[in-house]
Amino acid sequence: MRVAIDTEPGGSAPNEDWVAATPSLAIVLDGVSTAGLDTGCRHGVPWYVSRLGSRLVAALADPNESLPTGLAVALERVAALHPEGDSADPGTPSATVAVLRQREEFFDHLVPADSPIILECAQDFTVITDLRVDDVLPELRAEVEQHETHTEEHREALRRFVTAQRQTRNTPGGYWVAAGSPAAAAHAIVGSTPAEVVRSAAVLSDGTSRLVTEYGMATWPEVFATLRTGGPRALISHVRKVEATDPTGRRWPRYKSGDDASVAFCQ
Repeated sequence: MRVAIDTEPGGSAPNEDWVAATPSLAIVLDGVSTAGLDTGCRHGVPWYVSRLGSRLVAALADPNESLPTGLAVALERVAALHPEGDSADPGTPSATVAVLRQREEFFDHLVPADSPIILECAQDFTVITDLRVDDVLPELRAEVEQHETHTEEHREALRRFVTAQRQTRNTPGGYWVAAGSPAAAAHAIVGSTPAEVVRSAAVLSDGTSRLVTEYGMATWPEVFATLRTGGPRALISHVRKVEATDPTGRRWPRYKSGDDASVAFCQ
């Protein structure tokens, strides 16, 4: 497997995405936004995703380690790095995770939350993602989307939404992300696909996949054509050009004018 990777922050703030690859592994993490709220931990989201990502790569270096077990081990190891942090705080630093691993004649996947894996197969595209977060607090989500980005009304609505959303994070009936407790690993979507049916794959943060899923400005065949001709940098640049036509979120209501964007393109 050959993997090309790239990542870019959505604005002037530090990048809260993290991406890495080996000849048999592609990983994308997307740090969950705090909306400026307290997390109960002195470490920021970029610190968290970089520590979690590196330990996840190490845990999955053993090809016999299952993806959920590897994630649980990585979560436990990161928690041990900052025992003074309040891992029980509902706002503790957290991240979405998307992992694709080649194992003998299969591609294994693990996805807690909404960073998707797209498999290009012989006849179609398979999108693997966890959209349980979309079912949480739709009325507060709609309130955020009523306001243009960069306004005080938008910031206040987003803080209210994130505050309420945190109470459903990693709870039964809510949605699951990688956070303080290794228990979240057991709630990820996992599976395997025969390698013989996969032509290529893309592991993305939602700051990139929204070009298709939210903006509707490309199809998956067009995304993979861009990746083949220009690589991850060209795809992220395309996302930025689209977002520049709607800087305040009037056409495509969203939490940020531009989100952190990451790509791991696997051939």
